[in-house]
Amino acid sequence: MASMERKHENCSPFIPRRNTLRKTSAEIVSEARQSLRVQSTQRPFTPRDGHRQLFGKSSVRADRDNRPPSTFSLHAQNFDAPDSRPGSGTRLSPLNHKPKFPVPCDAEDAFKAFPKPPADPLEVKRGLAGARARLLRAGSLTTLPPVEGYTDVTERLNPGLDQKQPSTQQLLNTDHTKVHSGPHRPGPHRTASESRITQPVVDSGVRPTDCTTGQRTDLGNGNNTTSTEEDAESLVWNNTIGPLLQQLETVVPGSSEGSVDRLCDFCDRLHGTLAEAAMLGRRCKRRSGILRTLFRLIDLNSAQLNLHIAKLCLALCISGNNLLNICKLIFQISRSETNDLLFQNNSIIDSLLGVLSYEDVSTSGEALLYCVGTLKFLSGNSAILRLLLEKNCIGVAQKILQRLHTVEDTHFAIAGHILVQLTATLRNLADHPDSRPLFVSFSVLSELCLVLHHHRKDQDICTNISRIYSKLSSYSECRLALAQTPDCYQLFLELLTKHHQKQDLVVRLLFTLGNLTAKSDEARLQLFQCQGCMDTLLQVYDSYQRRDASPHTPSQPRAPSLSKPSAPTTSVQEADDVLVKLVRVLANMCIHPAVGPALATNTACIQLLMETLDLRSVQESEELLVNVAATINNLSFYQEESSAIRHSRLTIAKLMLKLVLSSSMDAMLEATRVYGNLSQSDDVRDFIMQNKVHQFVVTLLDSKSTEMCFSACGVLTNLALDPPNRVSLSLEGAAANLVDSLRDFGPGDWQLAGQICQALWNLIGGGSEKLLDTKERESLLEILTTYLDEEEALKWIENEDMRDFHRACWELEFLPVAQKLMKILQPLDLTA
Repeated sequence: MASMERKHENCSPFIPRRNTLRKTSAEIVSEARQSLRVQSTQRPFTPRDGHRQLFGKSSVRADRDNRPPSTFSLHAQNFDAPDSRPGSGTRLSPLNHKPKFPVPCDAEDAFKAFPKPPADPLEVKRGLAGARARLLRAGSLTTLPPVEGYTDVTERLNPGLDQKQPSTQQLLNTDHTKVHSGPHRPGPHRTASESRITQPVVDSGVRPTDCTTGQRTDLGNGNNTTSTEEDAESLVWNNTIGPLLQQLETVVPGSSEGSVDRLCDFCDRLHGTLAEAAMLGRRCKRRSGILRTLFRLIDLNSAQLNLHIAKLCLALCISGNNLLNICKLIFQISRSETNDLLFQNNSIIDSLLGVLSYEDVSTSGEALLYCVGTLKFLSGNSAILRLLLEKNCIGVAQKILQRLHTVEDTHFAIAGHILVQLTATLRNLADHPDSRPLFVSFSVLSELCLVLHHHRKDQDICTNISRIYSKLSSYSECRLALAQTPDCYQLFLELLTKHHQKQDLVVRLLFTLGNLTAKSDEARLQLFQCQGCMDTLLQVYDSYQRRDASPHTPSQPRAPSLSKPSAPTTSVQEADDVLVKLVRVLANMCIHPAVGPALATNTACIQLLMETLDLRSVQESEELLVNVAATINNLSFYQEESSAIRHSRLTIAKLMLKLVLSSSMDAMLEATRVYGNLSQSDDVRDFIMQNKVHQFVVTLLDSKSTEMCFSACGVLTNLALDPPNRVSLSLEGAAANLVDSLRDFGPGDWQLAGQICQALWNLIGGGSEKLLDTKERESLLEILTTYLDEEEALKWIENEDMRDFHRACWELEFLPVAQKLMKILQPLDLTA
């Protein structure tokens, strides 16, 4: 008897342990084998809204009377009569105008409506040259290069005029020097198709003074300079701008697209001429005439033409109601996906980004709203999305976020509306892989956390940001940036409490927390140490348990409800999706050595997990049950006396039967892993044998899956601790299957080979050597002889790093138990 006890003491149970081998790049090979495993899941699916509108169907902004509309009508009469002087704050009467195009004038009357050119252009040229010299001395104005390839616009439009009349280029470049302009709103970068028009380069500095105040910048000194400047402007007006405006007013568009194309071309020429003459912004005294003509063309209702008009109006620094209406006009065009190509072939996007960069929410809040709404629509187009990234849309968005942090309470509502559009735009941009480094470099992730702090009550904003985080937190660089944001974990928990009924928000916050805790021990501990962490998570768990929706009659007592919040209105699938993400957070958190024991003793947590196993079936909730089993497996690693898992081990063992007997390989694997941990207890081993689970475990050795084989070996190792079980296991073919598995998997996985040898040792090393028949024993001796030769065992591994890893596994996990096994087999061989 004493001899039997000594032999039995040589048997070793299957005890899951952390990997103690030194870190190498091959650690990924063994990561899935560790008892404490990180759980993964799919990112929540976000369906695209099929309708382009400011606030989608899922928006909580139900008060349609107080939110800006997505549909409206715009006509010329909606625009204020323009004026170049600084605004007085008084709203001007709208223009009561319907588009009416006069019959084209003959050559003699072409310019009756415009001032005549000076009698002696040479005198003007001399005066302009003197003024230019003073401008150069001032040294404070932006230099514009002459338009490349520019020809006399007047000659092209009116070939019958005096051919000796000087062109704009000739008038403004007498000394062949470049034209200088005063400050102006940064103009858009031109596309290839618009290369004939030169625009100022977008400046990232402070907004120019004349676009903000409407005041003209003094040029030079004294009245002579002003007079010369006015004469030069009149000359440019009469010779170039006037004829272009005349053409815009006299061209009668027909049904053909060619007429619209001509109007667009005239708008482009006008834009280029104004830029060349430094008359963009509010510098042109007769700017009101230009704007009046442009506004009248809007009633032609051509999306293509209206984009050209809008671009020129923005370059002329419109403000107030006119700015709002132009932004609405662009927004209206962008609502139709068929117009996306127009935005690709037009630099209007640059103009919009310019407006967003310089306009203030306190004065132009609604205009900004429609600007960002346009970008939201356009960012749904993959080609334009790429353009937005190239044009630094994320950088512009970051500046807007910073400005919106400090808005006054009186503008808080419109700031919220803007943020809904802006965060939706960023959500679309986050889909492109090139956006990820930009989100990090511009610190957008931390800026969005500040937005959540200020707008935590706004479910639309919170949901959009949660979608951004759920997309980006799957990537290491973004995950690190978010994890370094102060108090982000506490903030997420507060949002889970406040918006626990909004499933699409809750599921994404939980998915993000699962990503943050997947690879970082620091994140696991920080989250767990947040105030009310477990209370919040378990209350959400309880509210989404969906006890009444389950068709199954629970076999175990239900977990007591943790709170009395009203249950969210969700489908079973939506509730399961929340629980999948939440359980994953628990599984990841308990990997931390300080968190795991605390969770293992949390009775409420363990009861909820067991209740889920009881209420759900593998057929309807496979992913959820697999994650629950994996979490229980992680928690069962901690076998302290106070562990709730330990106290409920028999109940859990019973609940695992439905997973083992299911058709899901993932469910079988997780249940087998749980049995491997729980079978350290003799009452669980008895349960397994009595319910014939051991028969199923033996068949898993033939699964051809290394992970399944490893888990099955763990269970068999523990079952073989009890002598009565060894005969039953051998009768089921356990020994023969273990020998076959050692031959099949050994050279490629020395951890698995070591576990197989340990199971064999427990099975035949406690006085049960005869359980192996002669053929099995000889086969095992041959395999062990080969595997115990280090050179032979490792010769097939070429990668040096992998070789080091496999050598460590071979030396630490396979060699000791294989040598013990050889010792009991060799005497038997000699006896034979």
